[in-house]
Amino acid sequence: MKGGNIIRVRGGHLSIALVVLMFTTILLWSWDKSYFASFLPLTRQQYMIPLSVNVANSSSTSTNPKDEIGNSEDKMKERSNNRDEKEQPGKGSDYSDADSISKGTALSVCNYAKGRWVEDNRRPWYSGLGCKQWLSIMWACRLTKRKDFSYEGYRWQPENCYMPEFERSSFLRRMQNKTLAFIGDSLGRQQFQSLMCMLTGGEESPEVEDVGKEYGLAKAPRARRPDGWVYRFPDTNTTILYYWSASLSDLEPINRTDPATNIAMHLDQPPAFMRKFLHEFNVLVLNTGHHWNRGKLEANRWVMYVDGKPVEEKKPLDMGKAKNLTVYSIAKWLDSQLPRHRRNLKVFFRTISPRHFFNGDWNTGGSCDNMIPMSGGSEVVQDGSSDIVVESALKGTKVKILDITAISQLRDEGHVSRYTRRAILNTSDCLHWCLPGIPDTWNELLLAQI
Repeated sequence: MKGGNIIRVRGGHLSIALVVLMFTTILLWSWDKSYFASFLPLTRQQYMIPLSVNVANSSSTSTNPKDEIGNSEDKMKERSNNRDEKEQPGKGSDYSDADSISKGTALSVCNYAKGRWVEDNRRPWYSGLGCKQWLSIMWACRLTKRKDFSYEGYRWQPENCYMPEFERSSFLRRMQNKTLAFIGDSLGRQQFQSLMCMLTGGEESPEVEDVGKEYGLAKAPRARRPDGWVYRFPDTNTTILYYWSASLSDLEPINRTDPATNIAMHLDQPPAFMRKFLHEFNVLVLNTGHHWNRGKLEANRWVMYVDGKPVEEKKPLDMGKAKNLTVYSIAKWLDSQLPRHRRNLKVFFRTISPRHFFNGDWNTGGSCDNMIPMSGGSEVVQDGSSDIVVESALKGTKVKILDITAISQLRDEGHVSRYTRRAILNTSDCLHWCLPGIPDTWNELLLAQI
């Protein structure tokens, strides 16, 4: 009996102790449950547990764009962007509506060249099997033996800019009674043809008028093609023009009576065509770049002049310096013309379009056989232009930059490549682009800034 009593007492004490311990625990938890939670931030910092991931800041390019597009964070952003596009003027809306959105927003300091390529099944804007009225067959890759056309299905998304969706009827209304002119080399011609295809949807448009004769752009008797083309959309009286000037220098025969004479290439003077018709333009887009080499000068019999005199009588002039002189000269001249222009002219200087020759150059077996979109990345995060010459020349002027270099550098799969119409063995065109293709995006960037 005595031993049993001892066991009961000890058991009672044990039960009381357990009850007290449980009560104390509950009391402490209720008193300050945040005490334990206060250790969590320390733990997160110690083991670097990420609260969020900023993919865009990790590098200048994304090495796996497919994974990036599939990332859950990006999907959230895409859903947000889609919602914004529905709420803001987009496809089928007037550009004037987009202007009202831009006031007081980041558009005033927008860098359209900073952003990323994203898939978009609404592209392209026209069929590569059509647009035969405007598109040169040598750039219509759908008509070649090429089998992969995935490069057509992407759009450029600026990082912090609202870029209105292109819609041809709204653009034509916006450009009513106005003229948009492209002056430059064959890449400028590609941009011109791209815009004509975009504005017609690639469809036959017999109502569009050929008004090249108004600008003296009729084909010469023995010429392969005229020096340019001009078309007018009669419903809105909108004129789209292209003039070939590969160097943006004035070209003048040294001896007008000699058909084989050399041509004076005035580095410090704009083309005579531009000087004559500048007052007719409302928007002007310039480009130059790939003709600044000795081979092109010799083939065209161009002799460089400055201040009306040849500059290479004593020693050769570096081609880079010659190009820089021209770019700076024409930017300065246009800036001086803008205040006196009655049409409120807007001038854009497009940066150089990148070449993608690998394992050689255009005449030494170089090629661009990659068919995978953005295999080298999908983003541009730099603030400055990759075309330092144009960017520097425009500083302090009212001439705007149309910066397409870095965004096009990511798209080496979009070139004509070995699928040229000439089909010459071991040759590839890694300079010009397939159309539809990358120049369509150049025009979207242009139209967003007009």
